[in-house]
Amino acid sequence: MTDAATLPGQPRGGVLSGPATARAVNVLAPNASAMTLDGTNTWIVSEPDSELAVVVDPGPLDDTHLRAVIATAERAGKRIALTLLTHGHPDHAEGASRFAELTGTNVRALDPALRLGDEGLAPGEVITTGGLEMRVVPTPGHTADSLSFHLPADRAVLTGDTILGRGTTVVAHPEGRLGDYLDSLRRLRSLTVDDGIHIVLPGHGPVLDDAQGAVEYYLAHRATRLAQVETAVEDGWTTPSEVVAQVYADVDRSLWPAAELSVRAQLEYLREHGLIGP
Repeated sequence: MTDAATLPGQPRGGVLSGPATARAVNVLAPNASAMTLDGTNTWIVSEPDSELAVVVDPGPLDDTHLRAVIATAERAGKRIALTLLTHGHPDHAEGASRFAELTGTNVRALDPALRLGDEGLAPGEVITTGGLEMRVVPTPGHTADSLSFHLPADRAVLTGDTILGRGTTVVAHPEGRLGDYLDSLRRLRSLTVDDGIHIVLPGHGPVLDDAQGAVEYYLAHRATRLAQVETAVEDGWTTPSEVVAQVYADVDRSLWPAAELSVRAQLEYLREHGLIGP
């Protein structure tokens, strides 16, 4: 049995739902799959002594789940005052409109198409609700609209799909852009170095207690995959499907379609940087 402390990012064991830090509580959505891991993590974030809470990523359009999020907040004596989205993928955002209806809250997101209300989210913005402070960190790459939320008081960051609690994130062409994603990982690494961030509160999977270790693992993993893809192309495997068969041979074949989209993003990156031919 592998000790979690030896795994990248030091994932926590045990039940995923429940308190993760002094200010963050997870309510796990019932949408487990190969791509969503155990399901979407819906985060309730608030100051311990405040009656107001913020919800990050209500998750899928599942009324039972949405009502469970509300009930969890109410049992803690809190009222949900604001809804935020890390990005627009349905497993994170599809339930946002219904959740806003149930809670009477606005939905704030980077993408105007996802907002309910007049306010969006801007990189570097500080969100203050009920004394809570969360800073908006731009982390595009997985999607163009991906954001993370820095929670300084807990030395934590909510990463959506930019960093997962288990495995690695798919950066799928054409929506995902690998160059942007690598820049976002470096931005998160600077938070661990300069701002003392220790904890990753991911959009899927367990909480990670070694944020810097997780980021370094992701960066190393991406560098390794890029080198493998570059080598495959040099060896004459030029189509995305051929590259997948060479580079992702150890991955479950049911995931190869997603891997092919990832390879397309990697090939685009290598071409942009002149590392392979057009």
